[in-house]
Amino acid sequence: MKKAILSIAILGILFSTPISAQTETSGREKVYRATHTKITELKHTKLKVNFDYQKEQMNGEEWLTASSYFYPSNELTLDAKAMLIHEVALDNNGKKSPLKYDYKDDVLKITLDKVYQKNQDFTVYIKYTARPNEVKQKGSEAINDAKGLYFINAQGKLPDIPTQIWTQGETESSSAWFPTIDKPNQKTTQEIYMTVPDKYVTLSNGVLKDSSKETDGLRTDHWVMDKRHSPYLFFMGVGEYAIVKDKWKNVPVEYYIEKEYEPYVKQIYGNTPEMIDFFSKKLNYDFPWAKYAQISGRDYVSGAMENTTATLHGSDILQKPGQLVDENKWEDTIAHELFHHWFGDLVTAESWSNLTVNESFANYSEYLWNEYKYGKDQADYHQMTDVDMYIHDPNDFKKNLVRFTYDSREDVFDLVTYQKGGGILHMLRNYLGDEAFFAGMTDYLKTNEYQNAEAHQLRLSFEKVSGKDLNWFFNQWYFGSGNPKIDYSYTFEPVKKQVMVTINQTQELPFEFPLAIDVYDNGKPKRYTVWVNAESKNTFNFETSKNPDLININADGVLLADITGSKTPEQNLMQYIGSKEFKSRYNALSDVKDQLGKNPTAIKLLAVALKDPFFRLRIEALQLMDLSNPDQMKMLGAEVEKLAGNDPKTLVQAAAISALAKTKDKKYSSIFEKGMGSISNAVKINSIAAIIDMDPSKEKMLSDKIDLDGASDSIIEKMLPIVVRNKVNSQMANIAKLVAFYPFLKFQNPELGKAAEEGYNLIMTSDNLNATENITKVLSQAKGQMGNNPQVNMMISQMLKDGLNKKMGLLKQNPQNAESINRQIDALNKSIENFK
Repeated sequence: MKKAILSIAILGILFSTPISAQTETSGREKVYRATHTKITELKHTKLKVNFDYQKEQMNGEEWLTASSYFYPSNELTLDAKAMLIHEVALDNNGKKSPLKYDYKDDVLKITLDKVYQKNQDFTVYIKYTARPNEVKQKGSEAINDAKGLYFINAQGKLPDIPTQIWTQGETESSSAWFPTIDKPNQKTTQEIYMTVPDKYVTLSNGVLKDSSKETDGLRTDHWVMDKRHSPYLFFMGVGEYAIVKDKWKNVPVEYYIEKEYEPYVKQIYGNTPEMIDFFSKKLNYDFPWAKYAQISGRDYVSGAMENTTATLHGSDILQKPGQLVDENKWEDTIAHELFHHWFGDLVTAESWSNLTVNESFANYSEYLWNEYKYGKDQADYHQMTDVDMYIHDPNDFKKNLVRFTYDSREDVFDLVTYQKGGGILHMLRNYLGDEAFFAGMTDYLKTNEYQNAEAHQLRLSFEKVSGKDLNWFFNQWYFGSGNPKIDYSYTFEPVKKQVMVTINQTQELPFEFPLAIDVYDNGKPKRYTVWVNAESKNTFNFETSKNPDLININADGVLLADITGSKTPEQNLMQYIGSKEFKSRYNALSDVKDQLGKNPTAIKLLAVALKDPFFRLRIEALQLMDLSNPDQMKMLGAEVEKLAGNDPKTLVQAAAISALAKTKDKKYSSIFEKGMGSISNAVKINSIAAIIDMDPSKEKMLSDKIDLDGASDSIIEKMLPIVVRNKVNSQMANIAKLVAFYPFLKFQNPELGKAAEEGYNLIMTSDNLNATENITKVLSQAKGQMGNNPQVNMMISQMLKDGLNKKMGLLKQNPQNAESINRQIDALNKSIENFK
């Protein structure tokens, strides 16, 4: 699963707001979350289902084949959430014999006809009705709803929303649409007969074996999955989609796309076969399934989900040329979910405590794909932004990667399991070397294929291949919490011609790790790799002809650590020029932010960065500069003008236009006017913003041209007051993630906070379904990342209640829009419950 997470900018709003700290009130030990005990082993799951669109229910028949796992048993206990159970029987070659059963508290206990031994199979028949809207379990930060089966616009009353059905099984929600043992350490083959209106297409796991017309305009599709996988990976999708076919070798690759987006399907999904090929070769293990399909679902409850052979994406994947020409913002997620088909689907975490063997690898696959396709700088940039989310989140420092004491299984879907876990794998790769690292991954997959595994089995595979003992690494990074917090100093001894570098770890428990240090002598770096022991203070001596020009700690950017230190602008320029690694260049560039008005060398560094081959560093330099400053304009202006018109990356052009806009100089009008005609959303919106900055009288005329789809946080922040002042309803959904935090924004930026509050009130007093739901979605994401702070909860709850009252008033005034407004009221009510 790729969870939706808040940007660093939004997290900054939350964690810098002056609110009271939470205090722990209980010293009790938390329960130990053991792996589920296997009493029964699932073998095969056969389902026949049809759908009641009016009641939003599913009628199902199930034939479940299983056996006792080890000890003899005459009972079968199944998870079955909020169902009506109509019949339970033993099926013996089609002959049914009724069985006694007890169904309460979402658990179906069946008494079998006799005691069954290990490997003695039996088949139980169950006739039932799934009622997803009666499911009581709640969602979480990562998966904001947990009813398993979702009917979208089932009665077709919302004209702008397609009718769809999709399922979401992770963590344990598949049992909301079929009785099963809903635990990750179960695996079963499956087949599903889905009866649907003939105008809809279907998707499920495995391959479509046959399809037959029924009466009354219906059709039954028969999907078969002949390889074992876990129940949470079962999937059904139904809707009006175009199916675009592709392939990798002889494996069918399919894209289920809403018809409006069919012309852009190859721009969105088209790299998938190349990804399959790359991962198959990198892992030395070919894609293990019979087909690979991807589909999107409206109102999806997370980011994306790796249902085996049938990945489900949220509708954010649906992009048009104006967004795609800037960047396919969903490409990392496409890689992430595909990689799960090895790490997660082929070999599955045996418990949610060990989720890292699924999600940390999927996170790291994003690095691998970027490195292969776009180069190491892009991969390092992507990982830096990921790891920084973890580093800057105070809630996660004390969480182990492998976590047996969580409050809820949903809690492990966090920045530690994903972002920190990916960074940990990158460190392990660099410690072992590429050959051993990837060979260890292959051994892990081949040893545990179609089974379950945990972090210790991962360690054993890497040890088996490399010959190295890795307990020291796993004990501190997998079974421990936190990360090194480092400050450093150095002194030069002229007689010995040595520099002594002191590394101080300031966190409570010191780590041990290899560390890359660059010592600059006469302007040139020499790389040393030292071993830092698990002590608070380590010292190292290096030969140097004179007092070093610069010491660069963690020069390769591999160590996951929080490092403090200060450098002069001259040292930062030297580090930028002397470093091949992205992160050292980035750190040098960002470090001069506060020195630009004081030191010409800092401006010179920006000039160097503007010509960096990697476009993200050009963007960073453009965002740091202020061309209203005469010194910066003199040194940088001409180059920025060139970038605005000619840079091969539209995102750089857009950043250059914003940099020029700060001058309010009309000589750039032609650049801005040309930019308004660009296909690029980023260039277009930045050009509109530039023209309005230069001539505010044009704001109303240009406001209808604003399109914030895919816009950066900074641009959304800039355009928010304009969108609100001019009541640009088409953009309210795009500004929702900022207006949702207006009580916190008012602490940081009163003027922006006031505009955000006005935007919130505008959304709550209008029939704007997408905007209202976006507010509740972003607040759901924030819930877990903010921590359970009573004062925060009270502020947000009050804000939501105020919005709810406005929606209730709107419903009285507009009863003809009841379907849409009631849906918004339901979303607000659920969000209020979440913040109680």
